[in-house]
Amino acid sequence: MAGMHEQPRVTNPYLRSTTYKQSSRNHHSCGETMAQPSTHLRGLRVLRTARVVPAPPGGGAVPQERALPLTFLDAQWLRAHPVERVFFYRLGPGGDDDDVDAVLSRLAETLPQALHAFYPLAGRVRPTPGKTNRYELFYQPGGGVAFTVTEHYGVGGVDELATDEPRELAKIAPFVPELPKGGAVLALQATVLPPKRRGLALGVTVHHSACDGVSSTHFLHTWAAACAGDRVLPEPPVIDRTIIRDRKDMYDAFATPMSEAKHVFDSPDVVGKLLATFTLSRQHLQNVKDAVAGEAARRGVAPPGCTSLVATLGLTWLCFRRAGVDGEEGPRGDGRAHLVFPVDHRSRLEPRVPEKYLGNCIGPGIATAPKKELDATTTIVDGLFTACAAVAAGIDEAVRGETAYWDRWVERITEACMDDMSLSVAGSTRFAVYDVDFGFGKPAKVVVVSVAKTDAMSVAEDRSGSGGIEVGIALSPARMERFRRWLADTIAWLSSSSHSN
Repeated sequence: MAGMHEQPRVTNPYLRSTTYKQSSRNHHSCGETMAQPSTHLRGLRVLRTARVVPAPPGGGAVPQERALPLTFLDAQWLRAHPVERVFFYRLGPGGDDDDVDAVLSRLAETLPQALHAFYPLAGRVRPTPGKTNRYELFYQPGGGVAFTVTEHYGVGGVDELATDEPRELAKIAPFVPELPKGGAVLALQATVLPPKRRGLALGVTVHHSACDGVSSTHFLHTWAAACAGDRVLPEPPVIDRTIIRDRKDMYDAFATPMSEAKHVFDSPDVVGKLLATFTLSRQHLQNVKDAVAGEAARRGVAPPGCTSLVATLGLTWLCFRRAGVDGEEGPRGDGRAHLVFPVDHRSRLEPRVPEKYLGNCIGPGIATAPKKELDATTTIVDGLFTACAAVAAGIDEAVRGETAYWDRWVERITEACMDDMSLSVAGSTRFAVYDVDFGFGKPAKVVVVSVAKTDAMSVAEDRSGSGGIEVGIALSPARMERFRRWLADTIAWLSSSSHSN
């Protein structure tokens, strides 16, 4: 990287940056500086943009200047694509424009309070002055977060956008805000949706070098609680990067400009991709567990620890592999397949890291298996057993955290990146994204848009609350159709197999 004065991100090809002429007056006492309305942009009309600064409730002391050195757990994300989520809300039947405007005003009025607790997110990542190859998250008074308000005037309304069915990524991407240049780590966008302005899309872009998903969703839950008028807000974050014991060797491996691991799962070719959500019910997942246990018994081996998460990742990984690459179904060849998923180390490091730590405290769990055992050359149960056993082994390795796990971290990630069909995982069922309620109801749909740009799948809790898991994935139309077919056929086979036992 030439320098962190240039934002370390991949540009969103669907939403060009727009320079807004800033107004000199303060719109709110919270410190927002409102912009003049912009021109129409790919189905959007930009109503205003603001730079929202942290402000304590009741006029207390503002945060002071502070530099948080990035740890090696942060540095691994310096050149990663930002995490992009969109929350879709239905604002309810009836009402009028005043109701929508009241919602937007309430979002803007409570954002400074939430940012006060999470003030580093109003800062920027920059090179550490006086040091080589070191970076920090720097906040100074007056720093703020870009908050844009837009209106969508296209044909598709909230019902069409919030569907699970495959839809063009280009229809969702405009709701994702870009990070301003200069090292910004958080940007927000609220978009009013048809019909009759009764829908809202809240886009959230976070640069991963600032914090992980545990921290970013902690911020969102805090903002939502403040906006909803909750009397007691979530516990504030712990802002202390000295808690993490640094590893110079790993920091250098990720921060060095020529590092082989600097473009982990970067997939810039997103044009034409479809984004879809698949819900695996509790029964679906139980059928996977039963099939894996039955195959272990048949082989005379100890069954792998097949939790609901293991079943989800194993099943999705298997179908992803069998869907093949563009132009062919079922990749052939020797070598090993890789799945990389996040493992939270807060409870496992020494000293123990607080649950509400603001920063990155995740490491990779890596599942690896022979390609020929996953691809369409074996029976479904053979492939499913192999995939779930590999995921369970990867979790066990990461949880135990022995010396070899840490020493081979960078090497293992680099190996995974060399796989022509590597897959990574974003999100967690623990984030409770469907509980992010700003006072106008829970989300109708949450999507991780950035999976299209990072060769990833996303996971979240089933929004129905029935104990299933949602999986999001972005693929070309041909691959999406094959993936859907493999998933449906595998689920049908598992269902029939369980009934026959």
